[in-house]
Amino acid sequence: MEVYYGSTRGNGRKVKASQAILKGLSEDGGLYVPDHIPVLDKSLKELSELDYRGTVYEIMKLFLTDFTEDELRSCIERAYDSKFDTEEIVPLAQTAGAYYLELFHGPTIAFKDMALSILPHLMTVSAKKNGVDNEIVILTATSGDTGKAALAGFAGVEGTRIIVFYPKNGVSPVQEKQMVTQKGSNTLVVGIHGNFDDAQTGVKKLFSDRELAEEMEKKGYQFSSANSINIGRLVPQICYYVYAYTRLLGEGRIAEGEIVNVAVPTGNFGNILAAYYAKNMGLPIGKLICASNENKVLYDFFRTGTYDRNREFVLTASPSMDILISSNLERLIYRIGGEDADRNRQLMAALGNQGKYEITEEMRASLEDFYGNYATESQTAAEIRRLYEECGYVIDTHTAVASAVYRKYREETGDGRQTIIASTASPFKFARSVMNAIGGKEDARGDFELIDELSALAGVEIPGAVEEIRTAPVLHDRQCRVEEMKDVVREFLQG
Repeated sequence: MEVYYGSTRGNGRKVKASQAILKGLSEDGGLYVPDHIPVLDKSLKELSELDYRGTVYEIMKLFLTDFTEDELRSCIERAYDSKFDTEEIVPLAQTAGAYYLELFHGPTIAFKDMALSILPHLMTVSAKKNGVDNEIVILTATSGDTGKAALAGFAGVEGTRIIVFYPKNGVSPVQEKQMVTQKGSNTLVVGIHGNFDDAQTGVKKLFSDRELAEEMEKKGYQFSSANSINIGRLVPQICYYVYAYTRLLGEGRIAEGEIVNVAVPTGNFGNILAAYYAKNMGLPIGKLICASNENKVLYDFFRTGTYDRNREFVLTASPSMDILISSNLERLIYRIGGEDADRNRQLMAALGNQGKYEITEEMRASLEDFYGNYATESQTAAEIRRLYEECGYVIDTHTAVASAVYRKYREETGDGRQTIIASTASPFKFARSVMNAIGGKEDARGDFELIDELSALAGVEIPGAVEEIRTAPVLHDRQCRVEEMKDVVREFLQG
């Protein structure tokens, strides 16, 4: 059955998957959502016999219905190849009574690789399918990981350019070094004087600037996004939850149909929304455990029904989650609100104008799939230390937030179901915070000294993504204020 995509702020016009991928964001400022969530058309047992690439095809064919089998399989083969350091692509590590789904074996050692390795291929195929001759300009805001993963995916891709905005002083040293050393004449990296929400809001304004769009159109450009607001980012993320479940089934660790829980460190809400979509496809997921750091706007939302970004922005050791405006939550709000675009538009307007909105009791009742909690900085560090000391397993700061919140959930509820924890980044990406946590104190050594020490402690080889930036020259040193972002885009495209 064909799946079409409409806006959460709905002008009623539906588009095909390829068109939604090309646009990224709807003209009305809304996010594209499927007109229905398709159900799995193969049994869990059948899926358990497939490798990762096979699983990805079986899920993506249900959402991207205007792609041919050859087109999809070609995109998948080019995305999930030797750039991943393990044949399995996403291994599951069983430790401390849970399964850690290691989503960081790609070229930039973070979970964003799982979707951003395939998005450039989906986008170039989409352009051909729709007769697009314009050069596609990817505009992306990043809290740390999306930026490098998008840069790595689009660098050198013919017919595309990519501009990444990140919060200067708001990402880890390794995250920043990965971005500012990026090669490719079609790439630009810019540090914003502000936080991630400032960068994200600035990018959204560029997308909704019709005058700028017309100006770019005349020059042969059109904007698209590599953020998780793009449905081409969200659909590939559904796949690894299905794969994780069917791996456990295939290995005899769970019975077919057995319900498992999923815990996800959450900032922009895309990763946990993908798990929610997987559940709605028929994957036996029980509770979706939404883990926040001290920027606990989502925890407060699940507890009170009010989303309120009017609070202090906290810089934490898990910077990819330092977010107060969780863009993908809009897709969930639209769904639990009965897909009422007028109501959704009013709520998002309230968020933009007053910085908050409140959902109805009826909508709150539809959130029973979710459990929200948060971990403080000290709890996050303690969880890293605990897993290392008890199991010899080293996790990064974001995974530690999810692991700590998972333990809180079990203590509160007594729910002993098997649980999959999304492990979203390599500990080497946040080596200073991880080593400080393990040692219990601040370590004054240099970042790469700490990386070498972490490698020795964990008994894990330093990833190539880290080694290659050790001595790489800085190629991007541009900084700007939020109000200067449009000028930066114009200048890059005229150069």
